[in-house]
This record gives sequence, C-alpha cells and structure tokens, in this order.
Amino acid sequence: MAGMGGMAMDTDFSADDLAPVVRGIFEGEEVLFIHTEASDTQVAQLLTDMMAAEVIVVSSLADIPQDLLGNVYVFTNGISGDGPMGFQPDVFDSIPGDESYTPLRAVNLVTWEDESEPRRLNSVAEIQAALNAEEISIEQPSIVVNMPILVWPGGQR
Repeated sequence: MAGMGGMAMDTDFSADDLAPVVRGIFEGEEVLFIHTEASDTQVAQLLTDMMAAEVIVVSSLADIPQDLLGNVYVFTNGISGDGPMGFQPDVFDSIPGDESYTPLRAVNLVTWEDESEPRRLNSVAEIQAALNAEEISIEQPSIVVNMPILVWPGGQR
C-alpha cells in the first residue's frame, strides 16, 4: 500500500500491534485507552514491556503546566490486576466529553498503607476518601503519559 510521499507501508500488522488497548476505570465504569508516549524513560520501558508495543519517550511532556493535565491513578500495591504494576486497573478523573478531558495525564502513584486491607477503588471520590482515611498515600512523581481514551461510558471514538 502506498503511503504518504509514495512510500510503501507495511500492512502486516493490526492496530493492536501499534497500541494495544488497556482497561481502566472512570466513576466505576470501564474505559479502554492506549499508552502512546511518556515523559520518563523508565515508565516508557515499563509500559512498552507491559504492552509489547513501543511507548515513545517524549521528555518535554513533563514541562506541560499541571493545570493542563488530567490525572491518572496508578496502584503500586493492593489487589492483583491488569494495572501497569500488576495491581488494579488505573483510575481516570475525566473522559472525552468532559470539559476537563485531556489525554495527557499526570501520574499519581497510589500505595496502600496496610496491604492486608486493600480493596478495589473505582473512582477519584473513592480514592480521595481512602486518602482522607489515611488508608493510602499518593505520590506525584511529575511524570506525564499520553493516554487517549478510546471507549468510555456512553461513547467511543
């Protein structure tokens, strides 16, 4: 197949080979998203290994002002699951159609303080309640990941 500029394009792959779809959570409902770029080399490698598809390092993503970023909550311990660190799926604070939606996400690392009491947290409100109850801590390592949401409650691209 001829691509831009008359160059031949390899078509022996599927879209999942480029950016496999990942399951996450928004307000207790499943979302499907992809990882495309990360501001941190180690995070890009972790996601590349997890997805078996390259996540590109774009260090300048870390320079984007915080007020232009969405949030994603990534669990570092707790219940086992499909999250990038082997625990529950990521939780998002916005979806397409929300005024605050952006695919560029500040990573928030959620850690259970008492691993004998973890449970699945399904929304930012539940995360905030667990934080207020001192059940979890949240670290903000100034890492940004481009995570476009492709399917969300009530919609899809």
